[in-house]
Amino acid sequence: MLDDALLSDEPRLIAADREGTLRAVATAGAQVRTTWAAAQDAGVPADLAGLRPRALVLLTRPGTTESACRLLASLLTPSAPLPVIVTDVAPPWLGPLDVVVASHRGREGDPVEADVAESVHRAVRRGAHVVLAGPSEGPAAAAGAGRALPVVPRLALGVSGVDLDGLDTATVLTTGLVVARSLDLLAVDPDALADRLDAEAERDGPRGEAFVNPAKTLALRLAERTPLLWGADPVAGLVAGYGATVLATHAGVVAQAATTAAAAAQPALLARLREDAGEASIFADPFDDPAPAAPPPRLVLLAVREDLAVRRLVADVGARHPGADVLEIDDVDLSGEGPVADALRAAVLATRLDFTAVYLGLALGARVPGVRTG
Repeated sequence: MLDDALLSDEPRLIAADREGTLRAVATAGAQVRTTWAAAQDAGVPADLAGLRPRALVLLTRPGTTESACRLLASLLTPSAPLPVIVTDVAPPWLGPLDVVVASHRGREGDPVEADVAESVHRAVRRGAHVVLAGPSEGPAAAAGAGRALPVVPRLALGVSGVDLDGLDTATVLTTGLVVARSLDLLAVDPDALADRLDAEAERDGPRGEAFVNPAKTLALRLAERTPLLWGADPVAGLVAGYGATVLATHAGVVAQAATTAAAAAQPALLARLREDAGEASIFADPFDDPAPAAPPPRLVLLAVREDLAVRRLVADVGARHPGADVLEIDDVDLSGEGPVADALRAAVLATRLDFTAVYLGLALGARVPGVRTG
């Protein structure tokens, strides 16, 4: 059962968050700073400066890391003069002209970590430039020892340094952005990114009533609903996918993620939205069809880009689905077009979705202490 009063009661909320999940989410800005500093210490900019690689390979793990890598690729692909490849296995064609970015947890006996270690070993053996984010120990660190560039952020997440899976997205994104900046692909200012994530954490933090907190408000809007996260542009579509992942990870909530174009090709889903809005469906039989057992849908329209086409699309979808929520960053300091502005807005939206998922999970009692979730 949903405990909606919990979100407006800060002492109860903090007490319920036994894992320190909210505190970990609020470290997104700190993750950017420590990861950037660790990359400098590892010599990533110096090693990659002037390099014109054949391909940039983003090596993923299951869960939020995969969503973060796909989001980063969507930011880089439109202007990058090389292919940006997202994969969970190091390609067999890797060579000295390629750059690989990977992250790991440092856990012994974990099959996922073993797969990452095998891919890192293949990449360094074939002479690729490998940037590896994560602890200084573990199978992947051993596989890349002496040949990979180790980015070791000195920031512990959770209570008593317990690592909480799914809450290091800022570390994964920053590692990729360091590499992108070093290769002259995308010049995101780390201080600007960290400052914006700090501001979002302050806005979404546990203090204050739900109606003045955008993450709490969205969590309550999604409660007892089936979230439909639709991106109005390609980058927003990837942020929507990230949102679906964190809702499953932290709240145990199943959500659909798609672009508006993909959603438009799903007539039964559109009919369900019309039914929820009080419109008659052409598929419904008022005598034979029972009431739906699934929670009614809640449409959330996400927008990252600020070009005219996206603004028109948001207005059009909003007019056709008046009950939809629009999730975008209304901040003059983050306005503007181009991949750098898109990257900042996407990272802020991802952080808001992190908070939303954690709040919803706490209100539903979905968090299980000590259980790793992805």
